[in-house]
Amino acid sequence: MRALIAGGGIGGLTAALSLHAAGIDACVVEAAREIRPLGVGINLLPHAVRELTELGLADALVETGIPTAELVHHDRFGGRIWGHPRGISAGYRWPQVSIHRGELQLMLLAAVQRRLGASSVRVGLAVEGFEQTTSEVQVTVRDRRTGERDVVPADVLVGADGIHSVVRAQLHPAEGPPRWNGVHMWRGVTEGEPFLGGRSMIMAGSNMAAKFVAYPISRRAELRGRAAINWVAEVRLHEGAAVAPGSWNRQGRLEDVLPHFAAWRFSWLDIPALIAAAPVIFEYPMIDRDPLPWWGAGRVTLLGDAAHPMYPVGSNGASQAILDARVLAWHLAQTSAPEEALAAYEAARRPPTSSLVLANRAMGADRVLSMVEQRAPAGFARIEDVLSSDELEAMGRSYTEMIGTDVAELNARPSWGVGGGREAPGERNGSS
Repeated sequence: MRALIAGGGIGGLTAALSLHAAGIDACVVEAAREIRPLGVGINLLPHAVRELTELGLADALVETGIPTAELVHHDRFGGRIWGHPRGISAGYRWPQVSIHRGELQLMLLAAVQRRLGASSVRVGLAVEGFEQTTSEVQVTVRDRRTGERDVVPADVLVGADGIHSVVRAQLHPAEGPPRWNGVHMWRGVTEGEPFLGGRSMIMAGSNMAAKFVAYPISRRAELRGRAAINWVAEVRLHEGAAVAPGSWNRQGRLEDVLPHFAAWRFSWLDIPALIAAAPVIFEYPMIDRDPLPWWGAGRVTLLGDAAHPMYPVGSNGASQAILDARVLAWHLAQTSAPEEALAAYEAARRPPTSSLVLANRAMGADRVLSMVEQRAPAGFARIEDVLSSDELEAMGRSYTEMIGTDVAELNARPSWGVGGGREAPGERNGSS
């Protein structure tokens, strides 16, 4: 079986590794002329770290990123609202890993080229369309250097080409542009002093007006006694206004974001200084798409952001793409009929990811944060005077729903892997 993967991002490269481990030939075509370590930080939840561990990448992950220990919410004055353990601290067998998106992508690329061969990833090739026959799918690609077009035959086409997917557009030509919720994000990575426990992820404020997220992403910086702090500044602008198609690599301006957070100086983190010290700032609208009634047809399917782009409020975008890749490979390994395998893959993955898109869009946890802002606009001394125990418990449930994976369920679930190791990073340190 031959699989052609459109898109050399995290989902596409993980799919290539998973297909190879399942004994399936895979080739990745990427429109960019070079895969470079672009972007900023992301979180990989335990269910995604498990899959990368089974692909033999556990050591590289823990040597590069940070195993996040806790998530803590604060108001815009730095007052602690609520905290929740993450990863191994929460009882998972695998950690939650905060890591630079570009470093993870290069890690996956190196593994693909080492295992599948250097020619398994072809850059500068843009997928322009496809046609299906009874025995294969014929994919038209254009060489961005020469402009020449070629038709590449495959048994399966996997559209892992992002929120502006060409494959999705051909499958669903009547779909409109992505939806914007009125929130604009500025992102950066700034080296500074570790804050709180040194492995904490913090969220301050709420999406009712402004929200700030920060967490460390570099083990190398930690070994030097420093922290490479990934930060996201979210500001609600004009609901329903027109927004241009986004690129994660579009540079933003300090003067656009800094005024919204000029007074956010906590005893343990100076947010204006953190923003101002970033070497580069990126900006992006918070967008998603409506869940699809179906992903693919015949020998063609979707994966990752091409299938289910979602708001980055539950740390689940890249994690779900990784899980897609593993489930896809497992189903393709079970049968010689690609159409049956892709239908089974979609049946397994489309319902839960559609639910996550809608859960993230509802921003359930942010409703509690908005209550704090409304009830205590000048701050608080005791969170118990602002929120009831039931409301705090509801906040915890909202985050569990957004993560979408129960601790006991994940720890006990059979592997999706056809090949690869099973050792969890935490097991080497005696963790359960």
